[in-house]
Amino acid sequence: MILCGGRVASDTPVSADPMPRRPAAKKFTRPSVPAAPLSPAICMLASGSKGNAIYLSDGQTGLLIDAGLSGVQIERRLLRRGLSPSNLDAILVSHEHSDHIRGVGVLARRYHLPVYITSKTAQASARQLGNIDKIINFTCGKPFKVNTLNIHPFSISHDAVDPSGFIFQVNGKKVGLATDLGIVTHLVRKHLSGCAVLILEANHDPEMLINGPYPWPLKQRVQGRAGHLSNMDTGHLLAEVAHDCLQHIVLAHLSETNNTPEKVLDAILPVVTDRKIALSVASQSRCGQLIDI
Repeated sequence: MILCGGRVASDTPVSADPMPRRPAAKKFTRPSVPAAPLSPAICMLASGSKGNAIYLSDGQTGLLIDAGLSGVQIERRLLRRGLSPSNLDAILVSHEHSDHIRGVGVLARRYHLPVYITSKTAQASARQLGNIDKIINFTCGKPFKVNTLNIHPFSISHDAVDPSGFIFQVNGKKVGLATDLGIVTHLVRKHLSGCAVLILEANHDPEMLINGPYPWPLKQRVQGRAGHLSNMDTGHLLAEVAHDCLQHIVLAHLSETNNTPEKVLDAILPVVTDRKIALSVASQSRCGQLIDI
């Protein structure tokens, strides 16, 4: 969902067998797709509690940020956008929860990709990641590069051992990513200021959460300081960091139980309605469009 400007059956042969055979299950055949020419772009491959993955490129380096779906699903979603795993140079991990790392190990081994991850997150996810040939540790607060792509990781508040948000420098523009955070700290505001593209969590509607089916301890976790941002929280953050050069906002990690795209837009549109900003709501079930940067 994107808004802009805040805006015949065929004949079937009869089997000769006395008992018809059950059709074999369709298998995913991994096509041999050459790397496509890269352009500065970002694509939300999946976003939500069932799996998260984001593709980002500065035109020369291709990066997969988190891989919370199976390797096959991520391959399929890349292909739907004319991309190939051959476009990837590395995988970047934000934290160790399974909806962010489920496919990291298999993709890293299959395509010989280095994995960039903090040392604490690597230790916490070692069993799920399995053996990976090349792990490169980064530290929140210290910028680093993946080939030509400049990355500045920063700490966020979430119930993980060392969760990270990220700033990327793409095509001379600043791209900010902050999902899975319970509160907006001064550090978060500082890093997300001045971005041309923002990918922000808008996880839940507070009333839907309180009145919904989650057990009380889980409700407390979600709305706690190490949980997830509500639509209202995200609206307040955007009111502080929105500026005239902000081009695109992607609202991410929506709860399928405690939120709806309509609820999100009701909360966010008043903040951006007077600005020429493209507004997208990321989906769990389908990959988004390529967003040019």
